[in-house]
Amino acid sequence: MRLKSGLTLTDKLRVIVAGLGVQGHKRRRFADDDYVACVDPVNPEADYKTIEEVPLDTYDAVLACIPDGPKVEFLGYCIEHGKHVLVEKPLWAPLEKDVVTLQRDAQAKGVLVYTAYNHRFEPHFVRMKELIQSGQLGDIYSIRLFYGNGTARLVRDSVWRDQGAGVLPDLGSHLLDTCRFWLGDLSEDFAVTSANAFENRTADHVVITNEQGRTRIELEMTLLMWRNHFTCDVLGELGTAHISSLCKWGPSTFTKRMRVLPSGRPPEEEITLVQEDPTWAIEYVHFKEMVQSGWTTDLSGDIWLHRVLSSLGERVVEKTGAST
Repeated sequence: MRLKSGLTLTDKLRVIVAGLGVQGHKRRRFADDDYVACVDPVNPEADYKTIEEVPLDTYDAVLACIPDGPKVEFLGYCIEHGKHVLVEKPLWAPLEKDVVTLQRDAQAKGVLVYTAYNHRFEPHFVRMKELIQSGQLGDIYSIRLFYGNGTARLVRDSVWRDQGAGVLPDLGSHLLDTCRFWLGDLSEDFAVTSANAFENRTADHVVITNEQGRTRIELEMTLLMWRNHFTCDVLGELGTAHISSLCKWGPSTFTKRMRVLPSGRPPEEEITLVQEDPTWAIEYVHFKEMVQSGWTTDLSGDIWLHRVLSSLGERVVEKTGAST
């Protein structure tokens, strides 16, 4: 079947990887036979130093694993030349209107710009979304997420990562996107409950909350958790659901408890996974299918995230005294 993208579902999607760091190596691995070349200004393993050096007739799409600073200009180049892009989160830009312009230009060119939030493909995240949307838990009263890793020293020693709002755009973007993935549209009324720069120049521990909607949301993120960990507690009218750890840090456990009225110990269902992280492979297939099916670029979620992170970022910088 010929699609409006000009490809068929069985066509190879020729991709280049821009930015050959940790994420770039992962993207290259899971692109498998679709991979044709890589671009990196400093890594000697790269085939090219700039994307402008790559012959336009050799690739269809770009897996952009690049810092936030050059993203707008880089994406603009790709869109101008009709190249689809998977860009690592967050889709950051100096101004919200820059993201709006990227969306408009991508739609006009008929190319896909897709922001990668690979945790959406975590098996227990999908299970949680299905449970919440099924209504089994009734009204959702509260969601609390914790995401911590031990990268404080690596971030502090980075040329570009230890700046601005620190951990907030890095891990906070994942947590905010997860809430939208599970609950749908959310208000922008998040507050910074606490922000600290314990070891780094910028925030390495942040807690944000939103208590304006029907569901109370609390998101905690840190670079100071020496054993990487993720936890989630969803409290509902008819029961609760919980996630402990991610597949990449496994074992990862999903627990559902259904409320006993008027009180009592709830029956419990538990699913534990011990497996490699499946999200990168699944997300690449998803991106490829979107390209080959002619999906229209929709950056509305990125625009919302930009607005929320910009506002929160200013408050985090004020609280920590970090430089931008």
